[in-house]
Amino acid sequence: MSPLNITHHDAVTGPVLHVAGDLDYAQAIALREQVESFALSPGQNLVIDLSDLEYCDSTGLTVLLAARQRAQTAGADMALAAVPADTLRILNITGLDQIFTIHPGSA
Repeated sequence: MSPLNITHHDAVTGPVLHVAGDLDYAQAIALREQVESFALSPGQNLVIDLSDLEYCDSTGLTVLLAARQRAQTAGADMALAAVPADTLRILNITGLDQIFTIHPGSA
């Protein structure tokens, strides 16, 4: 089990969160709290960079969906970047690849 580490920086288009480690039941609340700490504005784009994500369970997927919903409520967009192959497979199987905007490279 790898601890979850979240860092962020501001891009011209909006906040970018870099998620590393395990996004699971025990640690997903940290990402939720981080996303909720941003005041998103209409037209911004929240990017969650998953390039160093090691594991994501259903709770992690739920937090990513909640982040998308929060962005939409604010009139902003949200994208996932550099999604690892195993997580991308889960997104494909569940149909969430049709819900999320997914960018192949890191943000």
